Amino acid sequence: MATTTAKPETLVGKRIRRREDPRLITGTATYVDDIKMPGMYYAAVVRSPHGAANIRSVNVKPALAVKGVAAVFTAKDVEHVGPVPCGASLPGLRVPHHTILATDRVYYPGHAVAVVVATDRYIAQDAADQVEIDWEVLQAVTDPEKALAPGAPAVHPQWPDNTAFTFHQEGGEVDQAFADADVVVKQRITSQRLVPMAMETRGVVAEWRAGDRALTLYTSTQVPHLLRTLLAGMLGLDENRVRVVAPEVGGGFGSKLNVYAEEALMSFVAMKLGKPVKWIESRRENFLTTIHGRGHVDHYEVAAKKDGTILGIKLQIIQDLGAYHQLLTPAIPTLSVLMAPGLYKTRNVRADVIGAFTNCVPTDAYRGAGRPEATHSIERMVDILAAELNMDPAEIRLKNFVANEDFPFPTATGLIYDSGDYAAPLKKALEIVDYNQLRKEQQDGRKVGRLIGIGISTYGEICAMGPSPATPAGGWESAMVKVEPSGKVTVLTGISPHGQGEETTFAQIAGDELGIDIDDIIVQHGDTAMLPYGIGTFGSRSTAVGGTALYFALQDIKVKLKKFGEMLLGSEDVTYSGGLCTDNKSGKSVTFKEIAFAAYRAMKLPKDTDPGLVATHFWEPPNFTFPFGAHIMVSEVDRETGNISIRRYVAVDDCGNILNPLIVDGQVHGGVAQGLGQALWEQAVYDDNGQLVTGELMDYAVPRAHMMPWIEGSHTITPSPVNPLGVKGVGEAGTIGSSPAAVNSVVDALSPLGIRHIDMPMTPEKVWKLMAGRTA
Repeated sequence: MATTTAKPETLVGKRIRRREDPRLITGTATYVDDIKMPGMYYAAVVRSPHGAANIRSVNVKPALAVKGVAAVFTAKDVEHVGPVPCGASLPGLRVPHHTILATDRVYYPGHAVAVVVATDRYIAQDAADQVEIDWEVLQAVTDPEKALAPGAPAVHPQWPDNTAFTFHQEGGEVDQAFADADVVVKQRITSQRLVPMAMETRGVVAEWRAGDRALTLYTSTQVPHLLRTLLAGMLGLDENRVRVVAPEVGGGFGSKLNVYAEEALMSFVAMKLGKPVKWIESRRENFLTTIHGRGHVDHYEVAAKKDGTILGIKLQIIQDLGAYHQLLTPAIPTLSVLMAPGLYKTRNVRADVIGAFTNCVPTDAYRGAGRPEATHSIERMVDILAAELNMDPAEIRLKNFVANEDFPFPTATGLIYDSGDYAAPLKKALEIVDYNQLRKEQQDGRKVGRLIGIGISTYGEICAMGPSPATPAGGWESAMVKVEPSGKVTVLTGISPHGQGEETTFAQIAGDELGIDIDDIIVQHGDTAMLPYGIGTFGSRSTAVGGTALYFALQDIKVKLKKFGEMLLGSEDVTYSGGLCTDNKSGKSVTFKEIAFAAYRAMKLPKDTDPGLVATHFWEPPNFTFPFGAHIMVSEVDRETGNISIRRYVAVDDCGNILNPLIVDGQVHGGVAQGLGQALWEQAVYDDNGQLVTGELMDYAVPRAHMMPWIEGSHTITPSPVNPLGVKGVGEAGTIGSSPAAVNSVVDALSPLGIRHIDMPMTPEKVWKLMAGRTA
């Protein structure tokens, strides 16, 4: 028996390097395309080159004649496979019956028509090019506002127009607020379509074992259990005979939070041929057929008093849904409505959403999922209001923030903000940039013709999703903790991290709770055959919900550790702490490893005690969590070219308690890069014929490393009362806070020229034309 004392050192809060990284940076990790099986076939999908067309006929004989081709399947072959599921539910929602292969017509470019299966992926692709399709090309519509206009081409002719749904939400006395206003500002604001652009494209390997009637699917997904449930339904299989494995995902950002047609299609092919089959999406297919993000056209009105007090908000959102619904497509703009008030205490909000079908690939969750759009719009409107009232943009924000004593704060859109000190990040960011001196430098620069801008963005977001339209399966999460007889610990989590770092942070939580070394713990995820059922990773929910489930599973383990410790020490007055169970009277202790071994040796077990150390816990949060923060960008615009240079970027975020500052900083950096990408360069563009003209990286401007500023990061800490860890979430924070900081900065730089607003992306050409028009 040990007599040493517990070590006081903790793991949570330390900048521990990610334990996932060695396999990723040494090339020893396993992605879907690394999986090889004996007798494997390879698939290529034949896709529509048109945005809208009827299919007169499909001739697959030329493809079947290619040496090495095993089979070609068309819509008739897969007619018994269920449609691609939509998990969102809204009143009056029109849901197209989207089959995994097109039947008699196509309604977006990239729409799958046939699949060719061969012994080699290059043979499969060459043969796919031989499939002959007789098209009747139709008029497409790719602009959501034009799609809603009377007489627009029908994306789905079974309905009289392209309105997929309307959604209304209202709180407070909006009409009275506007009647009482001294000033009303209005603005049309767009949040353009974006391509999520994960490092690894989608991929699927399907293996069917006929003797067991068992399907195993390796796929780059964020939601392995949800996929298993829905896929089994599509294929008519028993769910307990379907196994889904998510190996390394290679980036998801929400784009892999879906059940895609190709996952069911490859499963069908494997079952039909009795051979494993692999499909790896090409980058061009990724542009065309993986979901896009954003796609908003917002019409905002803000009512205020002369002193800057915001009284009310009206907004109309036109959401470009694309041609059909993926898993959460219709739900995403409702999240924008929920966060429409931002951090401001106005209780009068009226919002209307119109979902528009277009002949484009569907939009769905992309990093932030509705919250970047909401934040961008309200933060632009606050800056526009400040300019109208000749107020400082920092002053007007501080005036309208929800006060600290008002938490928990009920919003006009039905949420209850959990906790906050909204002024703290802004004041800290203003101090970091030396705001007053910066404004002086700006004025001095303007005297000599320099266009320097200071952009402020204060954001709030909704995280740790509980039951809502955006989480059709519920908001709970699961965790299992297994202690081996040797004292080694395995954490199994129902979430499916793919870059968020939970293999590290969850080990930190477990190490502290059990009082053991982090190297004695492994964290496993992504395999439905190993894990308790989980919802998955999205909406910055992994740690706040999945980590809390783990926390409670660890408490259950500690209860068992104490009980076995009582057995070994022969005392009922014991305390478990720091890896030791100690008799409070004698001071004698037994170690975690000694207890673990005894729990499985099972000699003289206490009454009503089962051997072993295993605990499973499911946990559902009572409320969402609401991270917040303030970002400031300082920019300068070149008068001759319209080029924007970023002089400084400061990000102060409050995500509650911080488990690992290194990982939190990395999440913020990645989020800021994606937000600045939208603000300055990125845009998915379709032409009037339905063609995606930004269909490859030569035409779609993803920011490179040299285009990113140095990010001066800092934090404030306001623990959440929603969970015992006090965490709020941080994975989407940088994306949400960055685009309005960028646009506010550039508009501020150009304000001497009378420029009031710029829509994203703020390309040099767009900025130059604006300046030329104002100064001509």
